[in-house]
Amino acid sequence: MAQVVSVQLHEGHGKPMRAVREAPVRVGGGIEGDSHVHRSKRAVTVVDRSTHDAVGVKPGDLREQITVEGLPSLGSLAEGTLLRIGAITLRVNGSCDPCTHIGEMNGIADPNEFQSMLEGRRGLVCNVVAADGPVRVGDPVSVMETAGSR
Repeated sequence: MAQVVSVQLHEGHGKPMRAVREAPVRVGGGIEGDSHVHRSKRAVTVVDRSTHDAVGVKPGDLREQITVEGLPSLGSLAEGTLLRIGAITLRVNGSCDPCTHIGEMNGIADPNEFQSMLEGRRGLVCNVVAADGPVRVGDPVSVMETAGSR
């Protein structure tokens, strides 16, 4: 079963991500305490841990708020797909394009090569569409609805 292995807060440009055990969320936005909480489309980035393993980084290093384990095909989910993560529901708004500053922040010798390695695997950008509680490390993750099933 897929589950959340890490929750991180992006507290500002260039600042390190801060890991938390749980965090409240805002419907129509993102995670409270995160600098992207007010965004309507790119509020929460979700990445599967298999990406971290493939490129040699740890959860949060790709600037994602939620790291999951057990959904290696996460990046192929279509826009409009709904993900249930514990007590919250996220809508997928698209894939997250990699950028060179992530490699720079992680001290990667060749940030452009690192960016190429992340192409098509940096996860998804989402927003919260429903919440019955906070997001927590250990929460189960499931694909509720795919864009083509409506």
